[in-house]
Amino acid sequence: MPAPQLTAEDLNIEIASLGQNYHHLRDDDLFILWFLRAYITESHDSAVTALTGGAKDKGIDAALIDDAARAVFLIQGKYREELGAKAESRTDVTSFAQLAGIISDPDKQAFEFFVEDVQPHLASLLKKARKQILERGYRVWLYYVTTGRCSNSIKKEAQQIVKKAHCNVIMEVFDSRKIIRLLRDYLDGVAPPIPTLELEMEKGAGIQVNEILQRYDSDNEIESWVFSMRGDAVADLFEYAGIRLFARNIRGFLGKSAPVNRAMMNTLTSEPDHFFYFNNGITIICDKAERISRRGMHVLRVANPQIINGQQTTRVLAAQSVLGARASVLVKVIQIHPETNGEEGEFEKFISSIVAGTNWQNAIRSSDLMSNDRTQIEIEREFRKLGYLYLRKRQTKGEALRGMGSKRYVTIKKEDLARAVAGCDLDPLIIRRGVEKLFEENLYDQVFPNHDPDYYLPRYHLSTQVSYRAWYYPERGYAKWMVLGFVWSNIKPFVRSGRNARAFREQCETHSEALLVPLRLAIDKVFIAALRFYNQNRGSGPTKIDISRFFMQTKGLHKEFPKYWVSDANTSRKGFDSNWVKVEKAIKET
Repeated sequence: MPAPQLTAEDLNIEIASLGQNYHHLRDDDLFILWFLRAYITESHDSAVTALTGGAKDKGIDAALIDDAARAVFLIQGKYREELGAKAESRTDVTSFAQLAGIISDPDKQAFEFFVEDVQPHLASLLKKARKQILERGYRVWLYYVTTGRCSNSIKKEAQQIVKKAHCNVIMEVFDSRKIIRLLRDYLDGVAPPIPTLELEMEKGAGIQVNEILQRYDSDNEIESWVFSMRGDAVADLFEYAGIRLFARNIRGFLGKSAPVNRAMMNTLTSEPDHFFYFNNGITIICDKAERISRRGMHVLRVANPQIINGQQTTRVLAAQSVLGARASVLVKVIQIHPETNGEEGEFEKFISSIVAGTNWQNAIRSSDLMSNDRTQIEIEREFRKLGYLYLRKRQTKGEALRGMGSKRYVTIKKEDLARAVAGCDLDPLIIRRGVEKLFEENLYDQVFPNHDPDYYLPRYHLSTQVSYRAWYYPERGYAKWMVLGFVWSNIKPFVRSGRNARAFREQCETHSEALLVPLRLAIDKVFIAALRFYNQNRGSGPTKIDISRFFMQTKGLHKEFPKYWVSDANTSRKGFDSNWVKVEKAIKET
């Protein structure tokens, strides 16, 4: 579904959110920290260490040396709470552009003079950066980052200045428009993006490629290329960029045991020269593409690339790069500028359509198509803060845990969360129709109305407890969703507030007997009543309704059961009430 238009307020919220963890940083530094995390590095520690702003910074607010990327990043930032309200001065931008020439100047004395009165932390970073630039050929990236405006003439002048530097340098100005696009990618989970990749077109080894298909759609301002790459060259893309390359993909890696992946492995092993004919290839979207020549090879250099179809292919080739050297892969690259593709939100809709249209080798589910929905991404972020790993994409658990560090997380699949919410709030008949129905347009917003963990986790933990009490009891399994909805209707008014919701969650996490013993006994009483409710309404003789059909197909049970609960026929209410008092007491006293 299209994302809402982003404003300065959305950016300010992100800045303020960072400030909650870094109280000592000013808003200007927090803005640079956000940019580092959104565009340059996945590591919080590296981003914080890179900050250099303050007295004697020579206009350098952050400096980061990335040895893996063989690059030096220098950032100057101008943060104002309004977007586009102020125009940047020519002097500020062009002075920053001159840094590349200073840091790469063969004249060591000139460089020493520049860093003579620079604060020690920055001076140390610049000296190390200069050494890597001159001795190891590191590329220099200059980023002038502002929430203001910057004219094209100033940008062009800055580009002319950096061309005179004695190093490989690229300068970009991120003005308010580009900041909003970066914020959109950040909120969409594509953070930090991959600045550039070089796609080497296949040549030699008995393969003849006469022409590269290049197509330009002037109506939509979309340019596309189709060509082939060697399998090991595709593998190198993953080795360089990692899983960030698939951030916009609707699924994660399905593992080596997935049928399609096993088939690819067999082809690579037995007949790699036929891989091109058996495989659908990969689809890459990017912001910009440029065809260049390098060492006699044709290369397509792409900015902010994303593989939206072909993750399984890429990952299998990366795992078997030696075999991949004998295979060929069809590659389609689509260059699409977010600002030229219609109204705000149309870009995301268009990308989703491409993803859905190209990912057909593995069956696409409704839940897959919602994997990159903004709400799902925000739930993942909020859950992670509380020690939960939210699996919004279909992938192996090992894949999901990559890069999570040594911290232990409680894993929750989005399908399980959807069942828990629907079981608490919707007619049990709806959830009986299948979890994929909960991700369809008519129900999705009811199941996922926000990204507040205090909304979801009490429902999830209660669902877990109800399922636990139904374990080993087949008849209880049929009644489970009706029982969950009823128990939730009793506890919902009590855990509505943030404090009680958190208290309930924390006691479930720590397996508090003060809460869980009476809660489970209360749930047992509801199950007993539910089965008696069935016996009372199942009928007799030839018209008797089977218990599975009664709970799975009868409409309105969530409305009829409460009437039975308060009737004289229900003998379980007293035992429930006595235990429920203990449940409420346990939550209050936390």
